[in-house]
Amino acid sequence: MTDTDHQAKMERLKASVNRRIEAAQDEKGLLVVHTGAGKGKTTAALGMAIRCLGHGMKVAVVQFIKGAIDTAEERILRGFGDHVVFLRMGEGYTWETQDRERDKSVAQEAWIEVEKFLQDPTFGMVVLDELNIAIHHEYVSLEQVLNAVAKRPPMLHVVITGRGAKPELIEVADLVSEMKMIKHPFRNGIKAQKGVEF
Repeated sequence: MTDTDHQAKMERLKASVNRRIEAAQDEKGLLVVHTGAGKGKTTAALGMAIRCLGHGMKVAVVQFIKGAIDTAEERILRGFGDHVVFLRMGEGYTWETQDRERDKSVAQEAWIEVEKFLQDPTFGMVVLDELNIAIHHEYVSLEQVLNAVAKRPPMLHVVITGRGAKPELIEVADLVSEMKMIKHPFRNGIKAQKGVEF
């Protein structure tokens, strides 16, 4: 491809992008789902939370499964004071707890808090980490989630993470990303690393 051809191609691309930007003028709170078997779902969600904080918005993060794990992200986000509510509501991964009824009870307690956040117009974003896992194990019903999300304030963004997102959730979401695992160091005997996994 010549430089002239490249420039012509980029001009066409720019015109196309500009048309889409001009056509997209609506604003609304988005429902975002990060799913899939690959790493990075929570990381992506917390990155969005940091972006909201950078815009002066208030953020709530509720972790449904990872409650037993202390993370650097939580320590950093708590440093934003009243702009962040960070709740670790689970008691650890389901293969660790091995107590379905207790896990369900803890998840329902978390959901009571989530419903408060989803009704509060002072929040700009609510991150529901590993909620897809809680839905999959029927700790929280899909109907509860869909109803609460549908009734949220118009400009409230909601980010839901966890593998195995239900088709009904994907259908109503505005943005869905699927993380796919291609390689992972754990499969080669390398333990979780500071700054990467926690």
